[in-house]
Amino acid sequence: MRYRPPSIAAIAFGKLVAALLSGMLGVQVSHAALPWFGSDHPTLAPMLERVTPAVVNIATEGRVRIQQNPLFEDPFFRHFFGVPNQPLERKTQSLGSGVIVDAGRGLVITNAHVIANAQQITVTLRDGRRIEAKRIGSDTETDVAVIQIPSERLTALPMADSDQLRVGDFVVAIGNPFGLGQTVTSGIVSALGRSGLGIEGYEDFIQTDASINPGNSGGALVDLDGRLTGINTAIFSGTGGSIGIGFAIPTNMARQVMEQLVDHGQVRRGQLGVQLQDLDISLAEAFGLKDQQGAVIVSVLEDSPAAKASLKAGDIVVAVNDRNVINASSVRNIVGLLRVGERVQLDVLRKGLFGRNERVEITATVTSQSKTLTSSAALENPRLDGAKFGEIPNDASAYGEVEGVMVYEVKRGSRAWLSGIRREDIILSVNRIAVSNVNEFYQLANKHRGALLLHILRGDNAAFVVVR
Repeated sequence: MRYRPPSIAAIAFGKLVAALLSGMLGVQVSHAALPWFGSDHPTLAPMLERVTPAVVNIATEGRVRIQQNPLFEDPFFRHFFGVPNQPLERKTQSLGSGVIVDAGRGLVITNAHVIANAQQITVTLRDGRRIEAKRIGSDTETDVAVIQIPSERLTALPMADSDQLRVGDFVVAIGNPFGLGQTVTSGIVSALGRSGLGIEGYEDFIQTDASINPGNSGGALVDLDGRLTGINTAIFSGTGGSIGIGFAIPTNMARQVMEQLVDHGQVRRGQLGVQLQDLDISLAEAFGLKDQQGAVIVSVLEDSPAAKASLKAGDIVVAVNDRNVINASSVRNIVGLLRVGERVQLDVLRKGLFGRNERVEITATVTSQSKTLTSSAALENPRLDGAKFGEIPNDASAYGEVEGVMVYEVKRGSRAWLSGIRREDIILSVNRIAVSNVNEFYQLANKHRGALLLHILRGDNAAFVVVR
């Protein structure tokens, strides 16, 4: 059948339908995004022909250390009990997707878990070219990573303002599910601002029913104008396949993380030094509030930016930088993605005269988490001489997954070494008391002059170690 150009009536009808979708149904879509008007069959093909060259397949190879019981690393123990030598490493492979967001610099956004432990990263473009990629940086807290490829004949996707998304907007997911090759699925935005799922450290997910399957990770979620609105990252499923609940990282969050990774190779995450709690029904009633949206400050760290800005326990944060706060995660997401040294404005409700809640604007300057958590104590327990400890670094696999302190160094032959403690172990507790930072660890270790019972995590294995 020969192509017939659309008539004036057909074009007018298309514009009318686009206006109705945009205005009456709340769907953001232009007439250009409705290429089927004036043709014989409805299709998204013209838009996808522009978009798909910017979505790439990613294959990685690497090696990871096999975690063993600390006793198996002791040569005397292996010899005495006749334990054979065990392999120390195993080969890993993974498949995923990525999105070219800067053709001039060859920058590709993907998920951090796609390139985790990768020693070799191979990118396959839509035209069949296979290119070795360079790792720029990754952030496990948001599951965002940036890699770089040669900037030759590349197509990039423009980024949309993900804050403008609304539930019901049509979206298209593009990726490499199950290693089959580039695949396109469509759906709508099912929900926004999903958090508290335990998937990542910082969660503000777009939820969609566009099918997202294993291998789609790092792929593109685009609107009908072909703009990038999210980076596909996870699914909710009991079988491993799509059941219509997929999650994507909003482009506004991904953009902020990407900028820091490009500039510094890591995210220099800021914090205020407050502990927050969701404002639920009972708390709202106790504070005399009708609205349940907000986050209650339950404690303020001494000498922190929050303390210097006169924030107090009992203050209720309702907005950060003019963005309304839904819960404690909202505050953490906004502040945690600010650059160290940036000023942040908080709108808080505070009890004023006659017991009435007054809205107060407070400005604070965020500092780095490492600076806020710097230990003011010194390790004085001789049982741990020869070992050095610190906060869990951003690039560690356990960062954001557990609370504790990391063993930076341990001298061979020291008490800690002979007890089975090794470099990069994570100490979760001291004498059955959990620790979340170096200060707490030092205080507990100094307090006990007898044997120390340490709960340690090494990779996926945990064990108790006694240091005498």
